[in-house]
Amino acid sequence: MQSGESKLNMPMHESSSGYFLMNSIAKKVLNAAVKFWFVTAVAGQLIFVIYILLFYGGAVLNNNLAEWNKVLPMGYVSGDTKGNLAVGAHILLAFFVMIGGALQLIPQIRSRFPAYHRWNGRVYLSFALLASLSGLYMNATRGGGTAEHLGITLNAILIAVFAVLTLRYALVRQFTIHRRWALRLFLTVCGVWFFRVGLMFWIFINNGPAGFDMETFKGPFLTFLSFAQYLLPLAVLELYLFTQERGGPKAKIAMAVIIAALTVAMAIGIFVATVGLWMPYM
Repeated sequence: MQSGESKLNMPMHESSSGYFLMNSIAKKVLNAAVKFWFVTAVAGQLIFVIYILLFYGGAVLNNNLAEWNKVLPMGYVSGDTKGNLAVGAHILLAFFVMIGGALQLIPQIRSRFPAYHRWNGRVYLSFALLASLSGLYMNATRGGGTAEHLGITLNAILIAVFAVLTLRYALVRQFTIHRRWALRLFLTVCGVWFFRVGLMFWIFINNGPAGFDMETFKGPFLTFLSFAQYLLPLAVLELYLFTQERGGPKAKIAMAVIIAALTVAMAIGIFVATVGLWMPYM
C-alpha cells in the first residue's frame, strides 16, 4: 500500500510543481505586458504635455488666445471672460494632472519617497476634481452634441467618485484597495487623451474618417468614443485585476496578449496623433 500510495502521489507532486512554475512564468509575462503599456502610455502623455505647454502656453505668452481655436473649437470666445478662464484652467490643470498621475503610479517613487507620494497624491486628486468641474463648465457653455455632453458628464462623475474612494482607502491604510481605485482614477482622468489616441488609431486603420463626418465632427463612431474613451480602459483594467488575482497561467498569458495588442494599437494612435495633431503646433 505504501508503495502504491507513493506512486500515486508522485504525478500529483510533479503536476503541482509544474503548475506553480507555469504560473510564475505567466505572472512575469503579464507584468512585462503591463510595464510595456505603462511606458508607452507615459511616453505618449509626455508628448501631449509638451504640446500643451508649447501651443497653449505659447499663445498665452504671445497674448494671442485666439490661436486656441485652431485646434479647440470655441477655445477662445471674445468677451466671454469666465468661459475663457475655465478653458485656460482646464488646460493648465490637464498639464499638471498628466504629469502627477504618472508619477503616482511609479513603484520606485512610492517606496523611496513616500512623503512626496502622499503630497503629490493630494495635489493630483484636487487638480483632477477641478479639471473635471472645469470640463463640465466648458461642456455646458461651449457647445457639443448630446452624446458628448453625456460622455463628459459621466466621465466627470466617475473622476469625482474614484478620487473620493482613492483618498478614503489611503486614509484608512488599505493600500491594496487604494491602489485599485487610484488606477481607475488614472484611466478616467486620461479620458481626453484616450479620445485623441483612439480617434487617430481609428482613422489610421480605416485609411481616413469612418463612422463620422470630419466637417461636422458628428457620427456614430464619435458617439461610441465619447464613452469608450474611459469605459473601455476601465473594462480592461477590471479584467486584468481579476486575472491577476484569480486567473491561472493560461488566463494570465491571454491577458498579457490582450494588453500587448492594445498597447501596439495605442502606440500607433500616439504616433499618428503626434504627427497629425500635436507636432504641427509645437
